[in-house]
Amino acid sequence: MSGDSKFDYFGGIEGGATHSKMVLFRSDGEVVARTEGPSTNQWLVGLEECLKRVKDMVQEAKTIAGLDEKQPIKALGLSMSGADQKEAQQQIINGMKSKHSEVSENVAVSSDTNGAIATATATGGIVLIAGTGSNCQLVNPDGSTYRCGGWGHLLGDEGGAYWISQRAIKAYFDHEDNLHPRPYDVTFVRDTMLKYFKIEERNGLLHYLYTNFEKSFIAGFCKELAAGAIDKNDKLCQQVFHDAGEILARHVIALEPKIDQTLLEQGLSVVCVGSVWKSWELMKSGFMEVMKKSTSHRIHQFSLCALQQTAAFGAASIGATSIGKILPMDYSKNASVFFKTELGK
Repeated sequence: MSGDSKFDYFGGIEGGATHSKMVLFRSDGEVVARTEGPSTNQWLVGLEECLKRVKDMVQEAKTIAGLDEKQPIKALGLSMSGADQKEAQQQIINGMKSKHSEVSENVAVSSDTNGAIATATATGGIVLIAGTGSNCQLVNPDGSTYRCGGWGHLLGDEGGAYWISQRAIKAYFDHEDNLHPRPYDVTFVRDTMLKYFKIEERNGLLHYLYTNFEKSFIAGFCKELAAGAIDKNDKLCQQVFHDAGEILARHVIALEPKIDQTLLEQGLSVVCVGSVWKSWELMKSGFMEVMKKSTSHRIHQFSLCALQQTAAFGAASIGATSIGKILPMDYSKNASVFFKTELGK
């Protein structure tokens, strides 16, 4: 392999439902290349396309770092949306080894939640994803993992951008049908929906929901709703974000019985990942209502922190660990607290 022969090289990919990020490390912890790509969720793009996109990102990173594309790196960690199940993980590993062996000598695959936690801390914790979809996972210090959610838009994704978008659209449709009349005006959601989807009346939306369904495009409508909640003080927009805060907090409460006591002693740290967290102020009231009402739980104080680095950092660390190596990482630079509170005992 070209580059500095004194070092091994480790790669990490944060594979999302909308876009993906790749980081290439030297074994001394130095980042030597970063690349980006489209979705690598195998359930959305298919296994073959997923593998190709992974390969393309790694090979581009090798080129940027001045490495020989034909020489595999030491290990590649993939922290992937849609890769929660062992069978799905093994399919990706087998596919990379059999069809793209030039990419990496070793491949480790885990869910997107694992990569986020491994980016923020080496000791475990909770990660709460609210991006296109949603997921919540606990990793205890002993390595045991438990999850709530992450079942995709048909069974879950509560609190994610697609769910928020769908919920607002559904509220408008139900109001128009007089099925569930809303106590507040739906005009902003209606007008913004027609403009965003470039349609003249609501029947035109069926094309995007059924004929030409694209989850990430529908999720993008969430950004317009956030703007309406803030700039227009729109009550329906504000309500769906309040609801998102409630359901995301319920994910944390659902995992509470499984949390190792050591993670609670200094206050539970929740790693928050995904673009929906940019709207925390809109979700805060719903989130805190649920946390305060759950008086039986052991969570007396908690903090929410945002990653300052892509979860590809943690993915690379997981890849290195899978072959018994430790990738040096400054965790203090990888995440920062944006909300902290005590709930009382």
